Amino acid sequence: MSLLDRMKRIDRRILFLLMAAGVAIPLLFRPTLTVHPSPIVSRVFDKIESLPEGSKILMSFDYGPSTVPENQPMAEAIARHVLRRRLKLYMVSAWTTGQAQADLLIESVMRTDFTDRVYGEDWVHLGYKAGNQGMINAIFGAMRNLYTTDAAGTNVDAIPMMRDVQSLRDMDLIVDIASGFPGVKEWIQFAGDPGNIPVAGGVTAVEALLLYPYYPRQLLGLMGGLQGAAEYEAALVAKYPEYRDDSKALQIMGPQYVAHLLIVVFILIGNATYFAERRRQKRGRIAGGRS
Repeated sequence: MSLLDRMKRIDRRILFLLMAAGVAIPLLFRPTLTVHPSPIVSRVFDKIESLPEGSKILMSFDYGPSTVPENQPMAEAIARHVLRRRLKLYMVSAWTTGQAQADLLIESVMRTDFTDRVYGEDWVHLGYKAGNQGMINAIFGAMRNLYTTDAAGTNVDAIPMMRDVQSLRDMDLIVDIASGFPGVKEWIQFAGDPGNIPVAGGVTAVEALLLYPYYPRQLLGLMGGLQGAAEYEAALVAKYPEYRDDSKALQIMGPQYVAHLLIVVFILIGNATYFAERRRQKRGRIAGGRS
């Protein structure tokens, strides 16, 4: 049997096994990959890095469990950066599933790395409110009318960092971590543009393409997919090396790189086999015609 015939008859289970090994081996050995932040990601990092201590950052959790591998590392990296710089973090959600993702972030970041930060003074979890873009529009005009309590039911008047907050205009930056509607576009349309508030985003890879037209005039910067999350983590680790072990996206990039490389190799082999078979069939027809 020729090599071509062997390639045509390769068992698909072998391909699945190669893909499994390509993902598992980098997860086990965790190779160090060099990731360089792109300008569109660096602008988000540089903005947070430049804000004076005590500046107000609103982060909206507009995604659910299905996109956690892409969105959650972004949210955690932003939260670590904000709290490390001693900025004030206000967490909200326009998605019903977003409040639970914020709770997970609290456990993985606040309760682990920033036990010295005080709830209500350094960070606050205001939770989910219904209304989609209507919610954004409402808190743009009067935030305390909609958010009368935090996610746990505590009156906002009893929360120190809420006392001088009346609307989104009091925020120095809005960061939306999203995977659909409502998302970054709605925060730009109903808050960023009318209030001249800088808006940055972190979205899934498929959604990032829809938001590039807003950059850089209406959108400060954007993290797109796992690559964008890894780029932000790379910038954070370069400045604050103590967060290297917490960089989930950088750790996952190894398996992703290998998996993508294997897919490309499989496609190349498949195409090479296809064209080689066509040439063999063509030579067979020519030889048959001569005879």
